[in-house]
Amino acid sequence: MFLLGLTGSIGMGKSTTAAMFADAGCAVWDADAAVHRLYAKGGAAVPAFLKAFPDAVIDDEVSRPALKKIIAQDATALKQIEAIVHPLVGEDRAGFLAGSTVDIVVLDIPLIFETGGNKHMDAVACVSVSGEIQQKRVMDRGMMTLEQFENIRAKQMPNDEKCALSDYVIETDTLDHARAQVQAIVADIKRKLTHA
Repeated sequence: MFLLGLTGSIGMGKSTTAAMFADAGCAVWDADAAVHRLYAKGGAAVPAFLKAFPDAVIDDEVSRPALKKIIAQDATALKQIEAIVHPLVGEDRAGFLAGSTVDIVVLDIPLIFETGGNKHMDAVACVSVSGEIQQKRVMDRGMMTLEQFENIRAKQMPNDEKCALSDYVIETDTLDHARAQVQAIVADIKRKLTHA
């Protein structure tokens, strides 16, 4: 089984690219979706948050807005939250891998380099697009202000650094171009697996 990490900053087209890998026959695990499952009613993170941050649990679910408020008020909270969430995300990923029957598994992990997750991958692919297109995509969603976007971008590893650290870079300027690159990467990995 070949583990391909997929990363990329906000607005770079990572979710769309992950879907293209799924269309190409890869199994895709999404770290953000795992966190949503953990935070939902009955999710594995809910009991731990009830103990550590009871104010974060609303209607038997972990509330992201409540967590943001807690983090804003307490500088040490983020470390505690990560200590709860990261092991659970790891268990979710391990369960996914154990149940996977395909030869290429794509792990969609936005902060793969920041968290050192790249060390556990056979290769990493980074989605990339110009800063102008990135900003336009995020602003067109209408979900945040330009200032909020700039704050998020400032906290993430710069795109050119992510690209330099990656084994593959997928330019997501157009859907057709991105799809062609995804197919080329899958073909390249399959070649490597055949000659391993």
